[in-house]
Amino acid sequence: MTTLRWLALLMTAIGAPWTLTPATAFATPSSGVEAVTLSQATVDGIDYITREITIAPGGSTGWHYHDGQVYGVIRAGTLTHDAANCTRDGVYAVGAPITEASGPSNVHVGRNLESVPLKMWVLYIKPTGVPLAVDTPDPGCAFA
Repeated sequence: MTTLRWLALLMTAIGAPWTLTPATAFATPSSGVEAVTLSQATVDGIDYITREITIAPGGSTGWHYHDGQVYGVIRAGTLTHDAANCTRDGVYAVGAPITEASGPSNVHVGRNLESVPLKMWVLYIKPTGVPLAVDTPDPGCAFA
C-alpha cells in the first residue's frame, strides 16, 4: 500500500470512534421530574401510554423532542414551554390542554417556574420501540 492509503486508513480508524459518539452525550438532563405510568397498551405496533408527570418547583424536563404524538392536560400548577429558538411558545395553567409537535425539528423544554408542583396527565402515541422522548443539547438559551 502507498503511504497515502495507509494515512487514509489510519485517519479513518482514529476518526471512527468520534463519529459513533451518541448525540445525547451532551444532552440536558431533566431535574425535579417524576413520572408514573397510569396505563399502557399496544395496538398494531403503536404504543398508547398515559402518564402523570410531576415537575417540582424550579424543575425542568430538559431539552428534548418526541418521535410520536403527545397530548396533555395540566392538572395542577403552571407549565412554561419554550422552543429551541429560545422563545416561549406557551404558558399552560390548570385545565389547559397541550399538544407537542413531533420530530427532531421540534426541540423544546418544559419548566415549572412556580412555587408549587406542576402535575400533568400526558398521552404518548408512538411506534413501539421508540422512546417517549429523545434528549438533546441545550440550543443555547440563557434560561435553561
